[in-house]
Amino acid sequence: MIAYDLYIAYVLATTALVLMPGPIVTLTVANSLAHGAGRGVLTVAGATAGSGVLLACGALGLAWVLSELSEWVNVIRWVGAAYLIFLGVRQWRSKPVDLDDAHADKGRVASVVLHGFVVAVTNPKTILFYAAFFPQFIDTARPLEPQLWIMSATFLVIGFSLDSGYAMMAGRLRRWLSGANKGRLRNRITGSLLMITGAGLALVRR
Repeated sequence: MIAYDLYIAYVLATTALVLMPGPIVTLTVANSLAHGAGRGVLTVAGATAGSGVLLACGALGLAWVLSELSEWVNVIRWVGAAYLIFLGVRQWRSKPVDLDDAHADKGRVASVVLHGFVVAVTNPKTILFYAAFFPQFIDTARPLEPQLWIMSATFLVIGFSLDSGYAMMAGRLRRWLSGANKGRLRNRITGSLLMITGAGLALVRR
């Protein structure tokens, strides 16, 4: 098991970390504004699954592999950035809809889940971050594997909970942008969020 004092410190540090907005939060807010809080939460679910994959990769020691293959890290990062920009352009150009229309686009479940998953797994530098973050809270006198499992599960639970909060808040804001005359503004806001985040990922230095 994990030391109690280290675990409390880890929970506090993880909470502070997750609260800082990043690409996943931006995508979640964009999907919540475009399709509602429910679709935002589904985006978070997809991103959580992607983060779980990265955590597993980090536990398997792939952080070292990625550090040795730095060019591939950049290629994957560019793919993720391009994907976000593509989603932003598509949202910007999409036809405005009235949120009060019963037939308004709700966003397909598989699509929004996939968006979250792709954005999470196309940021391989996250594995390197996990590899640097986790050891700060590991008790070397205790078995390593149980500690990694507990820390990974805790990270995913905290991430899902807090990011879902962003989805719910954005869902409430969405109602302020209801009406056919505000549909274009809503599309512009969500599209801009995605394109800015994608550009930020593309321009960030290693």
